[in-house]
Amino acid sequence: MLLVPTPPSPADPEDEAVSGSSAEALLGTSGIARRAVGPAESSAASRAWWDADADDYQAEHGGFLGDDDFVWCPERLREQDARLLGPRGALRGARVLEVGCGAASCSRFLAGEGARVVGLDLSAGMLRHARAADARTGTAVPLVQGDAGALPLADDTVDAAFSAFGAIPFVADPAAVMREVARVLRPGAPWVFAVNHPMRWAFPDDPGPDGLTVSQSYFDRTPYAEVDDDGRVVYVEHHRTLGDRVADIVASGLVLERLVEPEWPKGLDAVWGQWSPLRGALFPGTAIFCCRRPGAGGIGGSTPSGPRGLTREGPP
Repeated sequence: MLLVPTPPSPADPEDEAVSGSSAEALLGTSGIARRAVGPAESSAASRAWWDADADDYQAEHGGFLGDDDFVWCPERLREQDARLLGPRGALRGARVLEVGCGAASCSRFLAGEGARVVGLDLSAGMLRHARAADARTGTAVPLVQGDAGALPLADDTVDAAFSAFGAIPFVADPAAVMREVARVLRPGAPWVFAVNHPMRWAFPDDPGPDGLTVSQSYFDRTPYAEVDDDGRVVYVEHHRTLGDRVADIVASGLVLERLVEPEWPKGLDAVWGQWSPLRGALFPGTAIFCCRRPGAGGIGGSTPSGPRGLTREGPP
């Protein structure tokens, strides 16, 4: 599922008012704080936020995401074209895990290709929309409510795993997620996940000209958090540098085979949050990490097509 996070606004916003959505009204969002947010607080905030925002999110983005399409990112890179999880047919009969599935449109796409997919999400609100999409399409995906940092699956039971902007940007300890994914993967199995490109953290959350000027340090790992009047975190997003992401992957025992940076498609005029034609023409908005658990066997994975596995994908 494509859950695009909101990068930080310019600095010194502790008392800045946050206007907005139903989720903000329901949760009493009143400002922005830059402070440490641990795993338990982060998980509680994300569960509450996505439960509250689920209806609005699907109303705004459901038409683009579809019920059974697999879109990796706002640049509209689709799995049916990119095949980052393996060649067509490679997942038939395979047990696949989607981490942060939301309404599970990506899972449903793979189920249509014969995979045995399980969708996991922290939010009951998002899973409710997944069940509704099951009913609309006639394709029921097994769903589990759970935390990405503590996957409720046995060791060595998954043939492939993926996440399209689900969970990873919102967890305080992404290294724990990498370890958990490595634990449940079978030897040779791929793990592919998409996140907002780390370099975007340094820029304001603005798709226009104001979003082209650096406003804070790329190396500032202080989370972006929205809070209520009592200082309780109601939304949080965590930053990792590109090096941090690679370190988390390697420390878990996984191998990074390829890094994909999708280019903005020619002729695409749509704006999604911070993603826009203006910014997309100048620097990447998405990073997709194609990893694998070492070992014999496993389904066919991606093949690096750029130097040292670094690939810039244009529109299909």
